[in-house]
Amino acid sequence: MKKDIQYQFHHFGIPVQDGDTAGVHSEKAGMYTTDNPGNFRVQWHRFTDDSPLHPLIKTVPHVAFKVNDLARAIEGEEVILGPYEPIDDYLVAMINDAGVPIELIQTSLDDDELWARARRGQGSLYRSDD
Repeated sequence: MKKDIQYQFHHFGIPVQDGDTAGVHSEKAGMYTTDNPGNFRVQWHRFTDDSPLHPLIKTVPHVAFKVNDLARAIEGEEVILGPYEPIDDYLVAMINDAGVPIELIQTSLDDDELWARARRGQGSLYRSDD
């Protein structure tokens, strides 16, 4: 963690290898995402066999933090995904923190709008390049 960056817990992601294809699908990421119906922000991620994502993302749970400066937060870090904008107005990068994937997020969206956009598949992660 960098002293000049503000980190705020956002969500926890858990990779699952059960073959379920429920949830919002991203063909680009080869991933299905399902939100936990409980009160806390937990997501279940399931991956296709040909998912191009880094092996850590597909096998190790990750924690996500909102940061006030994504570019500065990833400076000097081993970036394993991004930075990119998977959902409109939601910038993301994932880093390898000693074998644990950490998702860092910069956004002006409030949580309700962000999760609504994700559930609707509203963003570049869900659009095909065709």
